[in-house]
Amino acid sequence: MATIGTDIISVKKLLSAGEVVGIPTETVYGLAGNAFNDDAVLKIFSVKNRPQFDPLIVHTDSIAHASTFVHSFPEKAKQLAEAFWPGPLTLLLPKSDAVSDLVTSGLSTVAVRIPNHPLTLELLASLDFPLAAPSANPFGYISPTSALHVENQLGKKIPYILDGGESTVGIESTIVGFEGEDAVVYRLGGIAVEAIEGIIGPVQTVSHSTSNPKAPGMLKSHYSPRKPLFINHLPEILQQYSPNKIGSLTFNHLVDSIPAENQRVLSPAADYPEAAKHLFAYMRQLDSLPIEVIYAELLPEKDLGRAINDRIRRAAVREV
Repeated sequence: MATIGTDIISVKKLLSAGEVVGIPTETVYGLAGNAFNDDAVLKIFSVKNRPQFDPLIVHTDSIAHASTFVHSFPEKAKQLAEAFWPGPLTLLLPKSDAVSDLVTSGLSTVAVRIPNHPLTLELLASLDFPLAAPSANPFGYISPTSALHVENQLGKKIPYILDGGESTVGIESTIVGFEGEDAVVYRLGGIAVEAIEGIIGPVQTVSHSTSNPKAPGMLKSHYSPRKPLFINHLPEILQQYSPNKIGSLTFNHLVDSIPAENQRVLSPAADYPEAAKHLFAYMRQLDSLPIEVIYAELLPEKDLGRAINDRIRRAAVREV
């Protein structure tokens, strides 16, 4: 099993030797390897069982370091980086030859971000290479928000998990790219679209893709619990399943017809950041209960509610 701890020196040695490790970020925990080492990058895909057509995000500790492996840095990208880095924002930028096609799945752009976590920033500052790091979970399953989640899923496959406590944002980063002068949100995430538009003006939003995604995390089916998750129309679910075999995931209220112990309320105060922080952990808790199906409600389509709904939709079997 993996060692769990806070020994950055040990983690640096492992990464320099081409190993992959679990690292904390404010969004979710990542499975990290040397982004300039093709063998380490291939190991990431292998450990996660992730298809190689799904590109990886490259993590670094400063805009100056990011500039060393991108070909250019558009003005709007700089404005967003200055506003939101370190933080849950990923930028798609033209890549330099320093970044392997394995990392970008053959695309001409590389996904880059600076995570807002003190341990990981300290680690990144100590390295002479950036880290490729998708979420530290088996491909398609719920993303991890604690070191224990990583250990439970990948502990037998990796040597070390850097323990930085519970992720404070709890959902993945927002991904923004550029088509000419236009900014495009390719993945909803921890920075609300409204906040991005407050810096650079109106943006387009692109839905997920079933194949050949332009950015990490765009595949339609993702973040899924093992138990089937359905959205909406609770009466139809109650016709098919006993109430004590149904779990529920709601924004700010309990559901009358389902036992309280089978319910998870994301934020009783209807606070979007709190709901985002709890989303994956509560999905994981429901998945571990002796139930047969999960009923989920969507949040209002505003603020981080958009990103939370995106994850719920992609975790769902279908909307009924």
